[in-house]
Amino acid sequence: MQRIEFGFFDAGGGHRAAATALQIAIEGQRRPWEIRLTNLQELMDPLDIVKKYAGIRIQDVYNTMLRRGWTLGSPQLLKVLQFVIRLYHRPTVRLLEAHWKETEPDMLISFVPHFNRAMGESFHRAYPGRPFVTVLTDLADYPPHFWIERQPSATGWRQYFICGSDRAVEQARSMGHTDDHIFRASGMILHPRFYDAPVESRVAGRERLGLRPDLPTALVLFGGHGSNVMLEIAERLDKSPLDLQLIYVCGKNEKLANALRARKSRVPCFVEGFTTRVNEYMQLADFFIGKPGPGSVSEALAMQLPVIVECNAWTLPQERYNAQWIVEKEVGLVLRNFDKIDAAVAQLIEPSARARYRANAASLQNRAVFEIPEILEKIFERSRGVTPANGGAVLAAKLA
Repeated sequence: MQRIEFGFFDAGGGHRAAATALQIAIEGQRRPWEIRLTNLQELMDPLDIVKKYAGIRIQDVYNTMLRRGWTLGSPQLLKVLQFVIRLYHRPTVRLLEAHWKETEPDMLISFVPHFNRAMGESFHRAYPGRPFVTVLTDLADYPPHFWIERQPSATGWRQYFICGSDRAVEQARSMGHTDDHIFRASGMILHPRFYDAPVESRVAGRERLGLRPDLPTALVLFGGHGSNVMLEIAERLDKSPLDLQLIYVCGKNEKLANALRARKSRVPCFVEGFTTRVNEYMQLADFFIGKPGPGSVSEALAMQLPVIVECNAWTLPQERYNAQWIVEKEVGLVLRNFDKIDAAVAQLIEPSARARYRANAASLQNRAVFEIPEILEKIFERSRGVTPANGGAVLAAKLA
């Protein structure tokens, strides 16, 4: 029985979600692996200077920023964070090395940015030769020192990469990594439930929520902590002449959910708080409105929902490429802000446009969560000295 340790943070929610989804897929394939999930924030609490002086974890500060929309200037804040991470690099490596020696994983998988240098270096010090894998939960890297570290020379450790886009593959190559350490999955990791058949018809599901079966329906979702911009979207669509209805998913932001429920609205709507049934709500929708987060956008596209997102100075820097990707793939609309959401919705729900966007979304065929266990098996083989005939990027192309 081989041990694999997954490292994640709860900053934003997408890292834990990807780790959990992959664990479920691995268990469903009955592979002889023991999976351990480790919240790196809990492990590194002794080094968290924000918690030390303010009594709140740095990941909770980040989640508060997301919930309240305090993201203007985030590229500059990111540089400050990375400076602190470099400052604490050596004690972080020592702390992580001690943890790996205690848990004894045969493979370490990172689902987080920023800390891959410390994770790779510490794991190599504990177990030279054992594979260290980084699964990018963003469509692309945001260099430097975000997901992809430059190819080490003197330290001896190497990263394997599992990338969900051609852009990320090329970024890894440009940083000196070779194809035998780069694997291309067909997209972002999604929970296996997003591949389940609908549990009820769209008509029955909409009627159960108190919605009409015949109206174009949007699912409005801004991550696991919601966003007050959802109130602005509600106001603008309510004042428009559009015949549509809305499903709001507010995540853990109960204040936002209660505010939406308290509104008097011309537009039929249903408001949900935190839920694990996002896939079922997406099955009832025709299109998606939200931020360009890699997880929620990928979930929507897997359900063949065209997307409407915004991209501006408030957008997190690591999510800005996602907006570019949406335009390149022609799977939705990207706005500078939601001031013109009514015009965007009118454009998207036009029958021929919606059909074109849905067809483009359907063509993506993201099966990453089921492909990655096979990729991990290949990495195990390589680390044992069994070298496949083809390089990683070629293997991944076959899997896709």
